[in-house]
Amino acid sequence: MASGELASPALSDALVILGAAGLVIPVFTRFRITPVIGFILIGILVGPYGLGQLVFERPWLEHVTISDPEALDLFAEFGIILLLFAIGLELSFKRLWQLRRLVFGLGAAELLIGGICLAVVLSMMGQYWIGALALGFALAFSSTAIVLPISGSTSPVGRAALSMLLFEDIMIVPIVFVLGAMAPNAASEGWEGLLTTMWQGAAVIAVMMIVGRFALPRLFAQAARTKSPELFLAAAMLVVIGSSLATAAVGLSPIVGALIAGLLIAETEYHTEVESIMEPFKGLALGIFLITVGMSIDLATIAEHFGMIATAVVGVLVFKALLTGVLLRLMGARRSTAAETGILMASPSETTLIVLAAASSALLIQPGTAQFWQIVTAIGLTITPLLARLGRVVARRVEPAPELPPEDEGERKVIIVGAGRVGRLIAQMLDKHEKPYVALDSDADLIASAKRKGYRATFGDAARGDALHRLGVEDALAVVLTMDEPVLAERLVRKLRGEYPDLLIVARARDIAHAAELYRAGASHAVPEALEATLQLTEAVLVDIGVAMGPVIASIHEKRDEFRAQIEEEGALGYKPKLRSSTADG
Repeated sequence: MASGELASPALSDALVILGAAGLVIPVFTRFRITPVIGFILIGILVGPYGLGQLVFERPWLEHVTISDPEALDLFAEFGIILLLFAIGLELSFKRLWQLRRLVFGLGAAELLIGGICLAVVLSMMGQYWIGALALGFALAFSSTAIVLPISGSTSPVGRAALSMLLFEDIMIVPIVFVLGAMAPNAASEGWEGLLTTMWQGAAVIAVMMIVGRFALPRLFAQAARTKSPELFLAAAMLVVIGSSLATAAVGLSPIVGALIAGLLIAETEYHTEVESIMEPFKGLALGIFLITVGMSIDLATIAEHFGMIATAVVGVLVFKALLTGVLLRLMGARRSTAAETGILMASPSETTLIVLAAASSALLIQPGTAQFWQIVTAIGLTITPLLARLGRVVARRVEPAPELPPEDEGERKVIIVGAGRVGRLIAQMLDKHEKPYVALDSDADLIASAKRKGYRATFGDAARGDALHRLGVEDALAVVLTMDEPVLAERLVRKLRGEYPDLLIVARARDIAHAAELYRAGASHAVPEALEATLQLTEAVLVDIGVAMGPVIASIHEKRDEFRAQIEEEGALGYKPKLRSSTADG
């Protein structure tokens, strides 16, 4: 092998990508900047419009540039598939059903009204009406790949964004089919193809739901028995890729299959293991997607048409932010939530690029028009993290979050995560026994209500940012998790236990199986609601039929300890935190 051919182009590209990941993630994390911007900047640098233009003059640059950008498209698509799979793992069918009003109400209104309004504006500017319709709906999409990692899915902003993005993901295929049917030379087969895809897709999804319910628990149980991480990873990859191929085979988007696979696994007891084992692959694949976005940005073209491009970017961002914010307000969201979500969702999407390609291949828009809006989309994707920060600033201005009440310097307290019914009851009991506390919740409505009723409460998302650090979690008497979000509770327990080995963590559990999962994650105590309700019911029956109160209470305590020991054993609990002295607290 010649000295200039030490590696194949594919290996050289892989080296560039891995090097970029190794550079971007630690550097940008060090300065508290989202790696999203770093990956896109790397894409600009190593792409065909960056250093790639100089390869013929300086051949050595071939080793630090992407030689075959199109070869990365498959990995970029896989990154989005893994992202939707991870979203499915965080959800559940029950929670998805609870979001139906937002998905098919807010999501449908945002996409349809936004697409039609943008189409009207583009048509008034001279674009032929069919092409304007295609461009309008393309630009109405928002980025699943960038928005959800920023917003999460548990806060009010995250729930609103997730609902709109889910509807957009459902509508990708119908929109692409309709554009194909509207092509100048299209025949009736386009509409027939859409109907065929719809019924076949519904059939495939139904089969996946039925088979997955029975097959997935057995598949992962077999993998777990081998105690082989490699086999567990292979099983997870088999499920996500198989589901994506199943939906793609009948014409649906592969991300629909990935989302359903995640939802099905979320219903099993193996979802936390699957989530943790897939996380590195999702991050790397998403990084590749962001690099491909950067590679599509031609700085020379931007400089040449700067005025037009800047006007288009600003126009799309402002219109979408206002539309989304107004729709959220009409549906009862707070001003801060509406403002932050609107600005966050303002950018076009990676899906915009798919719809633009479909419209161009159907001859609905000219190639030059498609290229112009591709550049606008790439710029919008690049600045989405900056829009997220702007949204948080604007949200604080339009409706300041409740401030934490003043507290004694150095006072140790109990941190209650969740200001709902359970959290308030715990706060009342702590007040009764003169123990300091603060309740933390990401729902501004709950916080405002709690403060009006005299509770010490503050706004913040325990799962993101430094909300717990701001409240002094490192020196807290205890952290009490009261949320009815099993996956989030397990994540938070695992995170807190890893950072604070001696912290007392008491968590609300949905049932005995969930309590065992919380113990495995590192909870000091996990209290199943169903068990406590049963014990209280038993106590009421025994007292009412004439058994003395003393023996009843003693037997209830004995039974509670028995169940707790059983749950701890099922959770393989060997963890008992070393409690810090509280004599100074009285």
